[in-house]
Amino acid sequence: MNVLGKIALTCCSLSLVACTMAAQPADFTKAAESTINGVVSIKCYATPRSYGYGGGYDPFSDPFFEYFFGQRRQQKRQQPEQEQQQTGLGSGVIISDDGYIVTNNHVIDGAEKLEIVLNDNRTFNATVIGTDPNTDLALIKIDAEDLHVIPMGNSDDLKVGEWVLAVGNPFSFTSTVTAGIVSAKARNISQITQGHSMGIESYIQTDAAVNPGNSGGALVNLKGELVGINTAIYSKTGNYVGYSFAIPSTIVKKIVGDIKEYGAVQRAMLGISFSELSTKLAKEKNITAVNYGIYVAKVEERSAAMEGGIQEGDVIIAINDAPTRTTAQMQEQMNKFSPGDKVTVKFIRDNKEKSVTVTLRNSQGNTKLTKASDIFDLGCAFTEVPAETLKQLEIRHGVQVSGVKAGKFKDAGIKDGFIILDINNSRVTSKDDIEKIYKEIIKGNGSDKVMFITGIYPTGKKVYYAVDLSE
Repeated sequence: MNVLGKIALTCCSLSLVACTMAAQPADFTKAAESTINGVVSIKCYATPRSYGYGGGYDPFSDPFFEYFFGQRRQQKRQQPEQEQQQTGLGSGVIISDDGYIVTNNHVIDGAEKLEIVLNDNRTFNATVIGTDPNTDLALIKIDAEDLHVIPMGNSDDLKVGEWVLAVGNPFSFTSTVTAGIVSAKARNISQITQGHSMGIESYIQTDAAVNPGNSGGALVNLKGELVGINTAIYSKTGNYVGYSFAIPSTIVKKIVGDIKEYGAVQRAMLGISFSELSTKLAKEKNITAVNYGIYVAKVEERSAAMEGGIQEGDVIIAINDAPTRTTAQMQEQMNKFSPGDKVTVKFIRDNKEKSVTVTLRNSQGNTKLTKASDIFDLGCAFTEVPAETLKQLEIRHGVQVSGVKAGKFKDAGIKDGFIILDINNSRVTSKDDIEKIYKEIIKGNGSDKVMFITGIYPTGKKVYYAVDLSE
């Protein structure tokens, strides 16, 4: 892809960059020494058949996909029964001495086995505790004790122009350190991703050299504190040429904390549709008090904004005194909170400054915390439809429901023997199809998490069901 450049979610690693300050050289040695043992190499393995697409689109043949995953080895077409092969390489950061490691979701996505190599060459297998594709973060764990931990810093305290180090494993070079400065904060990079989802849109931009294989590595300040997780690079080639992007530690701390405690991310919503205030929009709406901020285009029903009295046409300029001049800044602030948290919203109405304290809600319009869910919550088993049944009903595909017990399907009225033909307009031919659709709905950003199912009973009666997957 070649748009102004290419975003490569293969972030980061380093190669030592010599940097000098005008007055005196900055000393990076202490920060480097205190962090290299807290960054690990992550090797991902999968069997070739597990990502075969049956003659359809093969994402592993797309050069852009290479950059998303990290350093991906070229795979040849394989015969069906194959042993696991290494499919990717990335980095991770140790955040607790008992083996919890944070990395990027795109590093581990699709892997059947994760092998973790510490800086002292000890090797462990890792288990996935939880993932959050929306912020491209994942929490994994190894069975180890007394590990070196990189302390969590506060990315809010970073200043543009401040020195930072990137630590990771580019091109399989372990414990690589590079230096640079913070080039920008709350950077939105969606305009150069050509429609590819990049998770959050509020990054720390640096000019520290990062390359494929360093996704999930550490961005640290000169105190040796973790201030970001390296995630993306801006490049025409897929390798470092100028800028890299990291997820701020304030977001990392919130996301991995939720995953560890609840098994799922607790997302807070203000409940508005908005756009950034532009000069043209300000002129149209006769807004003269500010020339920046978040313009409220719509207030959702049953939302924190509606309860707090925020109205269409208001311009939000701060959340808890943190500026919200841009979409990225607004998003970064909202990612720090959970449903039930109270925040003070400062806004402009009729060219006068006002403020209100609101209680944030979840996507369902309440303050309940979300638990981790899986397909077992549907409360049934799925079996292959007998050939004679397919013939009798004159259908070519489907998956049959059996053993219905307490769960989402029973609540919706689905009974044993029901044959699922499609879900949300997607054809269903196997249990894997159902699980894939289920995960897409659960992980989606939409407030309505519903399975719209079309199916048929063995009697020939065609039925439609709506299965509510929300809490």
